[in-house]
Amino acid sequence: MAAEYPDNDIDIAPYIDHTLLIPTATPDLIEQWCEEAQRFHFAGVCVNPSYVRLAAELLHNKMPKICTVIGFPTGATTSAVKLYEAQEAVENGANELDVVINLGWLKAGKTDEVHREIAEICEETGQIVKVIIETNLLTDAEKRLATEICMDAGAAFIKTCTGWNGGATVADVRLLKEVARERVGIKASGGIRTIDQALDLILAGATRLGTSYSVDLLRQRDTLEKSSH
Repeated sequence: MAAEYPDNDIDIAPYIDHTLLIPTATPDLIEQWCEEAQRFHFAGVCVNPSYVRLAAELLHNKMPKICTVIGFPTGATTSAVKLYEAQEAVENGANELDVVINLGWLKAGKTDEVHREIAEICEETGQIVKVIIETNLLTDAEKRLATEICMDAGAAFIKTCTGWNGGATVADVRLLKEVARERVGIKASGGIRTIDQALDLILAGATRLGTSYSVDLLRQRDTLEKSSH
């Protein structure tokens, strides 16, 4: 249990990308998420591209980063479309981009194409790029290969999952940390709903957490702290 960890007093808020990627998200929900991100000192908000401008306006001159997703959730749009989507997101105020790789290319051995696509987005936008490799759809060998390719292409983070094909696991975070060797950050995302999960993933090596349950995690943390006194 997380309450037994020597590190259970970790402040998880600065690790969190407060995420709202459901297709039914409304402007009112975006406003709520941005207000919560500022109030609880989360690392950032992660919203769909159509809401980047609104989030940037709501968080202008405030600490949380504006993150959005590119090629989400399949990674199967063309490189030109991904680049345009990324550039438009930056123009609208995004300063972090979570980009889904082309998994079909990776599995087919088209590593040059995977590298070129990510490198172009990194170079043309100049922003923090977190590459989603969708760990649940890859073998361990493919996870290692994808991580190496994306680091070489200029990614700042390797991100586990979109959340559409399963969630982050401690085993995958450990594997990514082993390959990354502190050269890039590791973002665990997908299915993080309990404080135990969040702490496990951080202790395994995650430097960022993507979750829609951010506020609930803080409530669980507070409950744990009260029960341990």
